[in-house]
Amino acid sequence: MLLNILMLIVGLFVLILGGDFLVRGASSVALRAHISPMVVGLTIVAFGTSAPELLISVKAALDGSPDMTMGNVVGSNICNLALVLGVTAIIGSIRVQADTIKLDWPVTMGSALLLYFVVKEDDLISTYEGVIFIGLLIVYTFYIIRKSRKETKAIRALEEDLDLPDESSKLWMDIVYIVGGCAGLYFGADWFVGGAKDLASFLGVSERVIGITVLALGTSLPELVTAIVASIKKETDLALGNLMGSNIFNVLSILGITSIIQNIHVSEEILEHDMVAMLGVTLIILPMMLYKRLMTRVSGIILLSIYVYYTYTVIA
Repeated sequence: MLLNILMLIVGLFVLILGGDFLVRGASSVALRAHISPMVVGLTIVAFGTSAPELLISVKAALDGSPDMTMGNVVGSNICNLALVLGVTAIIGSIRVQADTIKLDWPVTMGSALLLYFVVKEDDLISTYEGVIFIGLLIVYTFYIIRKSRKETKAIRALEEDLDLPDESSKLWMDIVYIVGGCAGLYFGADWFVGGAKDLASFLGVSERVIGITVLALGTSLPELVTAIVASIKKETDLALGNLMGSNIFNVLSILGITSIIQNIHVSEEILEHDMVAMLGVTLIILPMMLYKRLMTRVSGIILLSIYVYYTYTVIA
């Protein structure tokens, strides 16, 4: 069991490091090609930060563990809006941006509903449906880029928040970062998924349980740490929109790409329990956001309690 836990920890560390290297190298190359930092942030950085979840999902699907794939994505989405958002709001209230209510929440809820009804039809996410997911993501990304170009203040805030590499870095170093990042993602995903499967076997629990708890929490740790740091620094304005953006990307990109590579079969338990929980958490934050346009500590306590109860129902 200790070896399994060690594989999980080392795999997660290598995954996060690989994703960071990939973002740094690819971003530098893109900036060298005179692509705007705003576009880099909404494409390369967004994809790179979700690369660990993507590699885990693809690896699990190819290894014949679809419950881990779905558990990772659905569990991460619940974790983002219940655990991460809850902890952030408890540390300090979060101001809700107008765009979060008008755009981010509807798209987040819409992507969750789309996933639910696609799966409900035949307990499967097929290659064809994966292509639709990717198409919708492309449309959404282009809309965000076009919209952001009209908002100078938003662009400046995004560019300052990205911490992109200096364009003066050497090209060979960028290539090393990209190659090293890809290698880290590959081996990290292999170790992390392998450790998770062995741990499930050792503990005698289903791969769904491991996917929703261990994998989901593990891949959400970077968001949790980032949110806590931002909350302590009183810089939570964009936290809610960023978490919703992560959820949108998880569904449309990760499940879209994974299902194109390998059809994803979804169990009845994930459909009727975990996806319903994801829809419920997404729905409940709407009135919290609308109330004084502020996510208060009370909201944070409610969300954290929901996450604890949900995790208990999964494990029990």
